[in-house]
Amino acid sequence: MRVFLGSDHAGFAMKEALKPYFERRGVEVTDVGTYSEDAVDYPDLAVKVGRAVASGEAERGVLVCGSGIGMAVAANKVPGVRAAMVTDPELATMMRKHNDANVVTLGGRYIPVELAEEILDAFLDTAFEGGRHAGRVDKITGIENGAENLEDEAYSPDE
Repeated sequence: MRVFLGSDHAGFAMKEALKPYFERRGVEVTDVGTYSEDAVDYPDLAVKVGRAVASGEAERGVLVCGSGIGMAVAANKVPGVRAAMVTDPELATMMRKHNDANVVTLGGRYIPVELAEEILDAFLDTAFEGGRHAGRVDKITGIENGAENLEDEAYSPDE
């Protein structure tokens, strides 16, 4: 698996601490920066990771900022990215199973590295469940592509 990894200055320490985790797992990682604790704008890194995932250059993306929230907002502006900020492994499992999320964002100031590794285990190991969830993910893609009437699609909220 190929993962693109990025952080802003607030997530730099966690990003660096996670590199040995990826090495232990045998995951190919491309670090897109930042490369110090000097202040940078998180959207710059989010778009690098997001574009790599959306283009297929990477299978997954991992972004770290202070809270994880800004990175999620920015990454989700890249068509084809489904990013979520999660705080525990169960949420990481659900983001993959039900939303086919391809980018996870972490709060470097709020999550210990050990917990981040557990979150990443779930994110990397969980497959998309498909089935009833596939139509919902298709609707998200439709929104990205400018669909005006999602109700025309076969979809039942009771499923």
